[in-house]
Amino acid sequence: MPDSRLPAHLEVSALIRLVEARGGFATVLAKGERDAGTIALVTIESGSSAQFYERMPQLDGSRAWTLSCMEDIDKKTEFSDYLAKRQRQDSDLWILEVDIADPARFIASLPR
Repeated sequence: MPDSRLPAHLEVSALIRLVEARGGFATVLAKGERDAGTIALVTIESGSSAQFYERMPQLDGSRAWTLSCMEDIDKKTEFSDYLAKRQRQDSDLWILEVDIADPARFIASLPR
């Protein structure tokens, strides 16, 4: 069965436009493989409270956005270290930083 996913670079562009349409700001922190790269999101609200989301396979075959790491304000380097580790594990990984009001609601609104 052919893969029905958008190429990664198009999905990243669509996510950036969606964030901007909702009054937020988005930037690419790391570029992955142009067509088949995995996409992860770092969400922040007003420049703080960073959270790392990535899509994880579900039993029904979909891929849900899942919280993988939260920034501890007292240990900020641990979050940066986690991002670097994920990039080393997956060289195809795109990391998009999203600064938007109510990041959890934004993530919940994204398609699986």
